Amino acid sequence: MSTIQNPILPGFNADPSIIRVGDTYYIANSTFEWFPGVRLHESKDLEHWNLLPSPLSTTTLLDMKGNPSSGGIWAPDLSYADGKFWLVYTDVKVTEGAFKDMTNYLTTATDIKGPWTDPIKLNGVGFDASLFHDKNGRKYLVQQTWDHREYHHPFDSITLTEFDVETMKLKPETAHTIYTGTHVKLVEGPHLYQINDYYYLFAAQGGTVFTHQEVVARSKSLDAYSFETEPGDPFLTNLDIPDNYVQKQGHGGLVSTPGGEWYYASLMARPWNHVNESSTDPRGWSTLGRETSIQKVEWDEAGWPRIVGGHGGTTFVEGPKDAIATEAPADHSQHDDFTSPTLDINWNTLRVPFTEKIGTTGDGKLTLVGQGSLANTHDLSLIARRWQAFYFDAQVKVKFDPFSYQQMAGLTNYYNDRHWSFAFITWNEIKGHVIEVGENNRGNYTSYLKDDAIKIPEGTEYVWFRTKVRKESYTYEYSFDGTNFTEIPVTLDAAILSDDYVLQSYGGFFTGAFVGLAVVDYAGYDAKAEFYDFDYKELGDKALGDGTYSWRASESRFD
Repeated sequence: MSTIQNPILPGFNADPSIIRVGDTYYIANSTFEWFPGVRLHESKDLEHWNLLPSPLSTTTLLDMKGNPSSGGIWAPDLSYADGKFWLVYTDVKVTEGAFKDMTNYLTTATDIKGPWTDPIKLNGVGFDASLFHDKNGRKYLVQQTWDHREYHHPFDSITLTEFDVETMKLKPETAHTIYTGTHVKLVEGPHLYQINDYYYLFAAQGGTVFTHQEVVARSKSLDAYSFETEPGDPFLTNLDIPDNYVQKQGHGGLVSTPGGEWYYASLMARPWNHVNESSTDPRGWSTLGRETSIQKVEWDEAGWPRIVGGHGGTTFVEGPKDAIATEAPADHSQHDDFTSPTLDINWNTLRVPFTEKIGTTGDGKLTLVGQGSLANTHDLSLIARRWQAFYFDAQVKVKFDPFSYQQMAGLTNYYNDRHWSFAFITWNEIKGHVIEVGENNRGNYTSYLKDDAIKIPEGTEYVWFRTKVRKESYTYEYSFDGTNFTEIPVTLDAAILSDDYVLQSYGGFFTGAFVGLAVVDYAGYDAKAEFYDFDYKELGDKALGDGTYSWRASESRFD
């Protein structure tokens, strides 16, 4: 029997929807404004997971151009019934203010790897929609319900609406409230399960921050207001356990093993603090975003589910007795020599798919065509991958010939359009081709080198960039030969790329830090840059002080 260490999906893998089909488990996660939409993994042991192709890979299935940061795909729901996979997903177009304009869609596939059917529009009542397949053959959409009226709480309730499988449409006249949550409010993320004589509703509350929690309610019918809440503590929360290595648990899904054991997959985070900060205020900075945890579940004598180890869960979890060993990479390190005509599965673009407007890949190089700045939410030439460890190095070789300071190409660490940094080749009036480091912090841009920008020697064809991320901070380096690197004298605070920091000034705080390759030409002359031999190498999660790193976490945030 194995021991599973949390998180099972490290780095920005939020809002897990978990199912089992036969002996295989699948998890679908939110992707927000990143394309392609919905992240899928599979496993046979709940411990080792392999990334699958994303289902929403075309603009027919997902059109997010112009979406705000942290809009897009919220909390997809994956289910399996009638011999096929059903995927419900939400595309959120408005994130700030009184309104959450959105559309919920449904697509299906007989194979998890696709093809997926053209989307069916469901409604826009609220986000976090899931599809419940009743044993009697009827189907229902279960969803958070949004209320824009300023004299009501915006998270109104959980609504149930019957779905007609003949017309493949909802029956809005059947919509009714089944649960309003508790006094904690912000009820969302609903999933219904039919177990023995009860319908069990799992729902998140408290907001997807350190106050997050999951509650369970049950009823013997699906009638309005018929669900009663599980007595005692919330099913899952870390609110009252600030020292736990695992934090923010709540929103997620329940799954059973073939042998009848039960597990709950939840979003989680691993915050850290600067050495001069209190460990409780601020609670910490979650630069890896909201990840996915797994907790074992037992049922008490009254038929209520309980987390093994208490409502805060544990870092190390007993694996299933009937687990089938799954082969998966030891970590998430990646090398890309760009020989394929398509992007590696780990790469993502913002809002739109990778097309010739952004660039091309193949024959050993990635070519990107300069468009808008990294603050642009419409036209941007950026490919990026998740930070999935607290300690890693990433580097790339770049060829670029700018003639204007409005043209830039290089390596970026990126959270959203308001929060990022960029080490890049550009041009200035004094030195010609130079290297600069810039940072956008809450939308305020800073050039760090200015008149001390590093001159690129005449005749230099390539510049290598490297970033070294060391949990609380990170730096950039450059090289003109690919062997001897020089550190740029700028140390950046990694907290600026965290959900928690962004939350302080902006309502969109749902993703995580990425490292990526970008070209900017806001002059509008389509300057091109070539990238070669990208390398992302994970060093582990915890520095040991001897130049090495350990991925094995303790039970405490502070050990």
